[in-house]
Order: sequence, then structure tokens, then C-alpha cells
Amino acid sequence: MKSVHDNVVISYEVNLRDRYIEINTETDKDIEVKIKFYDVMAHLFEDHLYGSILFDIERYEIDSFLKGNKEILEKRKPYCWPTYYESLDELRELLIKDEYKYYVIGSSYGFNGWVLAKKIEIKKMNPSDL
Repeated sequence: MKSVHDNVVISYEVNLRDRYIEINTETDKDIEVKIKFYDVMAHLFEDHLYGSILFDIERYEIDSFLKGNKEILEKRKPYCWPTYYESLDELRELLIKDEYKYYVIGSSYGFNGWVLAKKIEIKKMNPSDL
């Protein structure tokens, strides 16, 4: 995965209908970098601050997602979040079968969280792409 270390978060879009999230960032050399998650099931972002600086985006196993988010999963289960499931074991099987990945966004300052998605793309933008 391409490094996003020290990129500043400029903006982000959550498109629920088309199931993607796009995070627009900028390097210290003023190069725009788009981070796009595809086939998003769920996400949780925190600490949205002006000047947020990313540290890294890492991929973890689904078991880490279930363990680290057990409390919120139990709390939101009656609302079918992130999807309908009877037990955490059933949710685990579904996420693995459908090939979801757990991406954790770390920050040096501000914006952080996680995304459950099938794919991530990190792309430097050329001036002609803008």
C-alpha cells in the first residue's frame, strides 16, 4: 500500500448509494492524493479537525475488527448495523465470505477511524487530473 504518512486531510466524501468513501489529502510537497475505499459496508471516523495529519492506513484481520468494536457492534445490532446478523460468529463468516477488509486510519493529529471495505486505492493526482 502506498504511504500516506504526513498527508494533510483536506476533505472526504461518504457516498452511501454507491458505497464508496473518498478522502482527499495533500502531501508536504502540495501533491494531491486521493484515498478511495470501494464496496464500503461501514465506517467510523473521529476527531475531524482542521489540519488533520495522517500517520498511516493499515489493514488488519476481521477478528481484530470484531474484538476492537465488540461494544459498538452489540449496541448497534438492533439497528442492523453494519448489517443484519444473529451473532458475531455469523457476522465474522459473512465478512470473510464476502471478502471485506478492515482498514484502520491512524493519525499524527486529528482525523482517525476505520473502514470496512472490499478494496482501497491510493492515487497521486496529476495537475491534469484536477
